[in-house]
Amino acid sequence: MSLTRPFHALTAAAVVVAVALGPAALPASAATAQPLPSADQLKSALLTAADLGPGWTEPPVTPSPSPSAGASPSASPSNPVTGCDALSALINMYVTRPGAAIPRAETELDGPNGNPMVTQALAAEPSDQLATDFNSAADALKTCHTITFNAGPSDTVTFTVSPVTLGDRKDAPAVHLDGTLAGVRLNGYVGIERFGTVAMAFGYFERQGSNEQAASMEYRTAVAKVERALGAKAGSTTAPTAVPATPTEGRRV
Repeated sequence: MSLTRPFHALTAAAVVVAVALGPAALPASAATAQPLPSADQLKSALLTAADLGPGWTEPPVTPSPSPSAGASPSASPSNPVTGCDALSALINMYVTRPGAAIPRAETELDGPNGNPMVTQALAAEPSDQLATDFNSAADALKTCHTITFNAGPSDTVTFTVSPVTLGDRKDAPAVHLDGTLAGVRLNGYVGIERFGTVAMAFGYFERQGSNEQAASMEYRTAVAKVERALGAKAGSTTAPTAVPATPTEGRRV
């Protein structure tokens, strides 16, 4: 049995995207007060199939669920995640509300036959707001021990959550998720990182296996590409050097 695409997408996209930044739209004054990388610049910093090697592909991105998408109430659970109150609140808030009007880009990459899968999201905010959101996400990850995802009657899985180190920075928040769905073992590695005014959320998801070394390798590849593309070191609080010459209002992508 293979993991169903809708649940696979929910697990990856909801955790990886929501954990980076909450969906509360920034005030107009905050959105224009500081130069930020554009959505196109963020997109250029994302991983591609070529970055990961032979056998990797980039499937069409499935739009993230939100009320603005016009989904019916019965299409998905109103609160698809339970357990780990702080983390669940971030994820459910993202799934059930429109995204923030900030520069944002995301991708999903599949290995051979869709296994493993890598997801990556980048979002830009003014430094003070990003620090608040990033710290909230980091605290949510650090205090999480068990979390349940529900994408339907037969697509519910509970993950045991434990801390791991994915990159060179030992204090960069990252966790390992371990669970079983219909007898199929599911493993995920989720990490978040900051590059000045840009937050990155990374996920590595695998069924019938758990390869922390591979997850770490792809995470490091993602970090290195963002550093090169945006001109900011991982963990830095200084704005990236590759930003527009004038402040730019955020926009949804």
